[in-house]
Amino acid sequence: MNSAVLRPEVQAFLKENEHTAITTFLLKGSPFEDISIQELTQQLEGKRKAKHKLPLWYQTDGILFPPKIHLEQTSSEVTAAYKASLMRNKTLADLTGGLGIDTYYFSKKIAQVTHIEMDMPLSAFAKANFERLNATSIKCIVGNAIDYIKSSEIVFDTLYADPGRRSDAKGKVFMLKDCLPNIPEHLDMLLSKCKILWVKTAPILDITAGLKELRHVTEIHIVAVKNEVKELLWCIESKKTTEDIHITTVNIKNEKKESYGFSSTEMNLAVPTYSLPKHYLYEPNASLMKSGAFNWISAHFQLDKLHPHSHLYTHTNRIDFPGRSFEILEVLPFSSKIQKKLAIKTAHITTRNFPLSVAQLRKKLAIKEGGDTYLFFTTLMDGQKTILICKKSL
Repeated sequence: MNSAVLRPEVQAFLKENEHTAITTFLLKGSPFEDISIQELTQQLEGKRKAKHKLPLWYQTDGILFPPKIHLEQTSSEVTAAYKASLMRNKTLADLTGGLGIDTYYFSKKIAQVTHIEMDMPLSAFAKANFERLNATSIKCIVGNAIDYIKSSEIVFDTLYADPGRRSDAKGKVFMLKDCLPNIPEHLDMLLSKCKILWVKTAPILDITAGLKELRHVTEIHIVAVKNEVKELLWCIESKKTTEDIHITTVNIKNEKKESYGFSSTEMNLAVPTYSLPKHYLYEPNASLMKSGAFNWISAHFQLDKLHPHSHLYTHTNRIDFPGRSFEILEVLPFSSKIQKKLAIKTAHITTRNFPLSVAQLRKKLAIKEGGDTYLFFTTLMDGQKTILICKKSL
């Protein structure tokens, strides 16, 4: 970490080249004897990467950016702020501190926060930036988090872990036992050192598989940003007294947040209703879809499902719904002669419980992406393969 990049004239040079192509910037070479062009490029790429993902880091003078791989792997400010809103009590240790985005937001809610990171240069970047951001309640530890927690006499109120999902042997991994640290292997020890353990996992992790690897789960939060699931958060408490789990789905859209909560019992006992297409069509947002609460959606919003496996819903009336809403203009049976009947050249296509993919349908029907028409290819409750021609309901 070369702190010389923080000199005013260097920062001014980086600002002047904020929009310069990286290849062009590299060819210019460094105008500063004590700073290499590679070090300057690292700062330039970091600032660009932070602009939308980490706006506070981007806007704050004197922030030092690590190699871009660390910025790619870190939480966004939006998701870090959401996680921080869940934290309580007075002490917290972040076992996988990294660049410290989560840690910083935890420190805004928790009085004493410990940032543990085994990569010494990355820990140094985080510490320098905490000082720049005036986050004075964070203690930085360089070392193996499992060893540190195991040997520590402190019992923290909260432990938080975002296990690394890359393995030298297996490449990118998703099962918790293959991540570092191995939370399932050390679960009992970690729970003996805290009141609550929070674990962040990749959105691709199957919830049922996660529950098999983790014990004593009391809450699961499915966090989406602009309808893309970014992470799963698992709350684990050793004193859990019930098998019921509270599930929260949240979809963060700019200043608005769609959030719904229900228990695993409510989800499992929910009884759906079914119907052929009515006037409106409803598609749940990504966080609700990830939860698998398809029957609960039908019961809670009093919507009819089109088919047990289609996960599309219908109603006579327009309702406020966490997802996309459409007015159904026409319902057509799908057949080999459908291209002549359809006569649509441009549309958005979605498939749900349908034998052909979007790419296959575009090729077969010669329909380009775009326009104001939305086509849903799906299977109805009577088994009929169907096309729903829709427009967005505003």
